[in-house]
Amino acid sequence: MPEKEISLLRDQIDKLGEKNFDLDAWKNYTMILIERIFGEGNTRVKMVRDLHYDYSSWNLRDATGIGKAFDPVKIQAREILQAIIAELEVLGTPEGKTEKPMALKLVAEELTGKQMRELEAILQSDQESKEEKINKIISTIEKENLVSLIVRILLA
Repeated sequence: MPEKEISLLRDQIDKLGEKNFDLDAWKNYTMILIERIFGEGNTRVKMVRDLHYDYSSWNLRDATGIGKAFDPVKIQAREILQAIIAELEVLGTPEGKTEKPMALKLVAEELTGKQMRELEAILQSDQESKEEKINKIISTIEKENLVSLIVRILLA
């Protein structure tokens, strides 16, 4: 079981009750944690990113007078994190969550979408002539772009 991840998420739940709560700072920290656990671009991050206070006139009118004894944004945030924790407790961390290496991301900037798909297919295959096929794809990059690409890979 991913105890470290669950502990960090529970800490975020605890922060929802702090007196000096800052929603934007909380969201940024939480999104970083979730991306670290589940990878970039997942729906859990979007759910946290979409949390916000509604300052419309109807919402402000409903909050006047007696006042609300609860904060709907914090309740929603707590529910999201509790669902993530339950998922981690039952299913564990995702096995297939692997981020592309930086070199591959930089190469992708120089290739067309079709070339990149071909390159990824070659890298994942068990073919013996991988080097030759990769060489053929990479050789389509213009010389000055190739030099710039190598420099950026070395500096990454």
